[in-house]
Amino acid sequence: MVSGAVQMVVDSKSKVETTMEVIRQRIAGRSLLPGGKLPSIRGFAQTLGVSPSTVVDAYERLVAEGLIHARRGSGFFVANQSVPLSLAEIGPKLDREIDPFWISRQSLEAGDAMLKPGCGWLPPSWLPEEPLRKALRALSRAEAPVLGDYGSPLGSPGLRQLLSQRLAGRAIECAPDQIILTESGTQAIDLLCRFLLEPGDTVMVDDPCYFNFQALLRAHRAKMVGVPMTPAGPDIDAMEQMLEAHRPRLYITNAGIHNPTGAMLSPVVAHRLLKLAEQFGLTIIEDDIFADFEHSPAPRLAAFDGLDRVVSIGSFSKTLSASARSGYITARPQWIENLIDLKIATSFGGGRLNAELVLSVLSDGGYRRHMERLRARLAQAMTQVAERLQAIGIAPWLYPQAGMFLWCQLPEGLDAADVARAALAKNIVLAPGNAFSVSQAARGFLRFNVSQSLDDRVFEVLGGQIQG
Repeated sequence: MVSGAVQMVVDSKSKVETTMEVIRQRIAGRSLLPGGKLPSIRGFAQTLGVSPSTVVDAYERLVAEGLIHARRGSGFFVANQSVPLSLAEIGPKLDREIDPFWISRQSLEAGDAMLKPGCGWLPPSWLPEEPLRKALRALSRAEAPVLGDYGSPLGSPGLRQLLSQRLAGRAIECAPDQIILTESGTQAIDLLCRFLLEPGDTVMVDDPCYFNFQALLRAHRAKMVGVPMTPAGPDIDAMEQMLEAHRPRLYITNAGIHNPTGAMLSPVVAHRLLKLAEQFGLTIIEDDIFADFEHSPAPRLAAFDGLDRVVSIGSFSKTLSASARSGYITARPQWIENLIDLKIATSFGGGRLNAELVLSVLSDGGYRRHMERLRARLAQAMTQVAERLQAIGIAPWLYPQAGMFLWCQLPEGLDAADVARAALAKNIVLAPGNAFSVSQAARGFLRFNVSQSLDDRVFEVLGGQIQG
């Protein structure tokens, strides 16, 4: 039994360490910069709800570590040494099992023995292997500059022309010169964040949203606010309140099929959203990487808006190949020149080989036939996985019209992080809900990739946890 005096020492130590950790996170996240002054002892004590002596003890220990230093009569300051950026330390402190980087690392590094129902891509056997091999054979006979020279920063004219035609099929009118190719959809968002944001700017995302949006925004030192999702798109009334309260500069969302929920934007919500964007001076990035999964196109903000306040991005990593990295940005003409400069500064020329490979596959009839088979296969898997999850007490939030994701609620009282931790011990990588939630309000949810969830072991492990 711990005596009262000893327990007071333990509690005091915990508070000191917690105070130190808060300062470390602020320095790692660049909210406290080298040379910057730390909060006053009394003010910081009030903020954290601890005694001034706790803050004094924490500051003195950080001085001993060399992380901060004291100036007589002036206070405490961050040391001028360069502190490496730690993305994991920016934002809420999460269990490793619900950290977005944990999910990505486990999925990317998983061996053949691991099952990955929490990952965000199709199994390689579901991708168009023969059209890719055919395109690679043709590419091996290309002229020397295609194989060995830098590409134009704007990107392959042929692929941009084809993309312009494909976008017109979604009612997005844009000339090829309004399209800049990138190495991926992730690089497209990264370039746009460099272009549109300053550190400390506020960005609105859906809650839940694709977790790598959050990771990228952390890297750009942006503040995030989340707008709740409904089956018809973001909750517009909540969005209006958040726009009024936080004045975000940017809103990042999915076009078509929403990740992770599978929701689709309704025309009414799209119309109201664009009116709010105009009222509050909001720029919107619409991530359209799941376009080819749709049976019929959902409304696009970029189409209604005419690429005024909306920027459309996309890639082919989900339907073609995650190895052939190729994405694009479609934006108003005035922005393209500055985006080209940024692309040169960050990656120099374009990925010429990948662009030519993607162009070859998209130009061939095999890709269209592949997508027809894939949509049917995913629809079958969606039904099968949903039924098996329901049989063990896991309920889909909605039944998506297309795509690969099911956003599901666990039985009352279960924490998805605990479920993921136990599943990992049995070589199964899951995606807990709070990894997708800015507000950390999705602890009872999991996202399932139906194409990666067909193995009986997934349901045996989950059923054992839920029913046990």
